[in-house]
Amino acid sequence: MQSNVTTGAASGSAMSGIGGSMSSSPQKPVQGGRFDFDDGGMYCGGWEDGKAHGHGVCTGLKGQGEYSGSWNYGFEVSGVYTWPGGSTYEGHWQNGKRHGLGVESRGRWIYRGEWTQGFKGRYGVRQSLTSTAKYDGTWANGLQDGYGSETYADGGM
Repeated sequence: MQSNVTTGAASGSAMSGIGGSMSSSPQKPVQGGRFDFDDGGMYCGGWEDGKAHGHGVCTGLKGQGEYSGSWNYGFEVSGVYTWPGGSTYEGHWQNGKRHGLGVESRGRWIYRGEWTQGFKGRYGVRQSLTSTAKYDGTWANGLQDGYGSETYADGGM
């Protein structure tokens, strides 16, 4: 998924209720609309200073992969990313990378825990959805590292 969605202005038809000012206070008007990328992806949602801001949905190349959630001046903040194969990540982002607390579902595994600059980090639990296999412990650079307990599919530790 591309990060840092930036455009000069949203093009296409504005979404009902999002275009124009959303506030009667003297703050900057919140704008919204749809932008279609040359590669077939699109962004639909809020804009500020020519960047995705507020809530929006962005799809990747030819509609493959999708992020739905909140944006801060072109970067994902908190939301759900779905890969074309069906894997998902729901959680926090920083500078276009998974960062903070989040849940990743990939195939028969689910990981709940902390992320650091795109990698599983510090502490988390990875468990199988089809057996009793589970790791509960510390992580570094996306790998099990340090202290933790592991339960194997046969129930052994």
